[in-house]
Amino acid sequence: MGSDTDLDKLGFEAGQVVQELGWDDDVDEDLRQEVMDLIDGDMIEDSIDAVDIVWLWLRADDGDVADGLVDAMRDLSDDGFIVLVTPKVGRPGTVDPADLSDGADTAGMVLTTSYDVSKDWQAHKIVRPRGGRRS
Repeated sequence: MGSDTDLDKLGFEAGQVVQELGWDDDVDEDLRQEVMDLIDGDMIEDSIDAVDIVWLWLRADDGDVADGLVDAMRDLSDDGFIVLVTPKVGRPGTVDPADLSDGADTAGMVLTTSYDVSKDWQAHKIVRPRGGRRS
């Protein structure tokens, strides 16, 4: 599936448990399938245990970035990360880049890198601060 996106740079591995939040009928189904191919399984909606990755679709009208990240952290394992997927600049629902970093800070997380993952969507890897684990 020779893709020209950066999806493979996000750190997905076969066997990881990925929780998907924020799905709506505007998501990129090909992108979802690529993620499931990388983890060799389906993404889940409801977690029964700590998940390795939360895949969070977020648009400007979905609400506050920090609130979305706090909700996403609920089922996230201590060493897991969040992939915040937002419409690219110029697409409907684009989230202001300043809101992304501010939202991550407010949620106690760190915005690391952003990647182009499809024609209409970009992904932002968000992690817990190093050495800043909460008990």
